[in-house]
Amino acid sequence: MGSINMARVLLGGIAAGVVINIGESILNLVLVGEQLEAQMASMNLPVMGGASIGVFVVMGFIVGIAMVWLYAAIRPRYGAGPKTALCAGSVVWFFAYLYSGIGMVVMGMFTASLMVVGVLWGLVELLAAALVGAYLYQEPGT
Repeated sequence: MGSINMARVLLGGIAAGVVINIGESILNLVLVGEQLEAQMASMNLPVMGGASIGVFVVMGFIVGIAMVWLYAAIRPRYGAGPKTALCAGSVVWFFAYLYSGIGMVVMGMFTASLMVVGVLWGLVELLAAALVGAYLYQEPGT
């Protein structure tokens, strides 16, 4: 069992982050933008501006890098390939999207219908990002 190739984790993670950020842009600007703005207004919160969006973009890249690192970490046990990438993507989706989405509904911050769209979109988005990131990851010497 070799060491994790951190250069390839970063490469794959940045590519995965691009997929995540494109997916989030489509979700929040096209699919649920108006509904999200209405929910924010109902809580007397401003529409997200540049600084908030910048944080989410950076976090998209961090999630992508963490997901590819997880893929690299479980790869010796589960083997290289799409199945392992989908496993890593599913784990990250559970903790980053499903858990927090349920929490926001339970706390009354967002409607269940809005969160269902976001959580299901996030599943597709993260699985696609995991496949892209894992495709670019290679162990040292391969």
